[in-house]
Amino acid sequence: MVDVLSSFHEWLNGLIWGWPMIILLLGTGLYLTIITGAVQFTRLGFALKEVLGKAFQEGTGEGTVTPFQAVSAALASTVGVGNIAGVATAIALGGPGALFWLILSGVLGMCTKFVEIAVSLRFRERDTDGTMRGGAMYILSRGLGMPWLGSLFAVFTALAAFGIGNMVQANSVSEVIESSFGLSPWITGAVLSVVAALVVLGGIRRIVEVTQVLVPVMCLLYMVSGLVILVLNISSIPANVALVLSSAFTGHGAAGGFAGAVVRDTIRYGVARGLFSNEAGLGSAPIVHATAITDHPIRQATYGIFEVFVDTLLICPMTGLVILATGAWHSGLSGAALTGRAFQLALPGEWGHLLITIAIATFAFSTLIGWAFYGETAAVYLFGARVARPYRVIWVVAAFIGAVSSLQVVWSVADTLNGLMAIPNLIAILGCSALIRPMMKEFFSRRS
Repeated sequence: MVDVLSSFHEWLNGLIWGWPMIILLLGTGLYLTIITGAVQFTRLGFALKEVLGKAFQEGTGEGTVTPFQAVSAALASTVGVGNIAGVATAIALGGPGALFWLILSGVLGMCTKFVEIAVSLRFRERDTDGTMRGGAMYILSRGLGMPWLGSLFAVFTALAAFGIGNMVQANSVSEVIESSFGLSPWITGAVLSVVAALVVLGGIRRIVEVTQVLVPVMCLLYMVSGLVILVLNISSIPANVALVLSSAFTGHGAAGGFAGAVVRDTIRYGVARGLFSNEAGLGSAPIVHATAITDHPIRQATYGIFEVFVDTLLICPMTGLVILATGAWHSGLSGAALTGRAFQLALPGEWGHLLITIAIATFAFSTLIGWAFYGETAAVYLFGARVARPYRVIWVVAAFIGAVSSLQVVWSVADTLNGLMAIPNLIAILGCSALIRPMMKEFFSRRS
């Protein structure tokens, strides 16, 4: 029976993160790019100016947190282990060309994220405790009259949150701390749970207060370190860029410790890991963007363009080029171990090892606290605002369990649930896509 369930889950996970879902997500991104007039290109400058120029402004209109706090919380969940492990996995399994397809998924994902955030704000509402709530569940219920599908999305989100957003992240922190410093997972788990409790039990306002400081610092530290490595290896960059472009359409033969990949695998792993990293189309980030204080849904939606731009067009390519420039992709390693090896090869002494340890720990922790609100919102949608506080307590306990447990099964099941979120979310987006152009016209015409 166990073997049958395991085989079924392996088949289901392959389907969820296989070609059907990849085509659906990319197709949705392409369709939305067409109907929005390629908003991720034409309004990129506006998005950068809006986010960077108004980072410390409160915003006007309804909402719970500032626009920058909302995007920081969203980035806390997307800029994480996926950037360190996901990019490395794509290259390890799909070859250098996977980086091209990962970037392409980000280009289309910028538009998908823009639309899903805009529609989420269009149908958001306050709960009985006064917190603004939104996301695919509210779109499906209030916008499309499909509350049963909204509930299904909420169930997927609530379950995936405890796996991919909590226990897996806590486990990543305890593993890297034990590997680097020999500290017992029980100690790490206890400390992590206390720190998580101090943040999560305070609700969305406490979460965003932490992420608006933690996320910019951790992103800048990681990016500066990566840029230093690329500058030290600048002579190899043109050849590696050419390798990425050529391998994207031809695959890559076995070389060193790399087993080789045909072009089909190059495309699949590049796109799948890119989508896993930026979460565009999965429906997670709009949940926190819907809490933003803003005068128009389109204004906050431009923050989604910025979010994917940072995650998939800046951090992910930098990680990939570091792996290629150092030659670490020939090592036979995969995931976070491959990225760690690249930084260790490039930076002197223990600096590379220490940096990647700090990056994994902080990225994982930020994801853990960011996903706490996603899961909480799903639970509130299903059972009402009264479950918010008990949910936060359970969340902290689950973080400790994750830190001290072996989670291969949890990781696999959570990965599947995370992917399943995309199906009702894409129905919500496409079902309300006719609203986006009038919303854009209304907003941008006032600023022409």
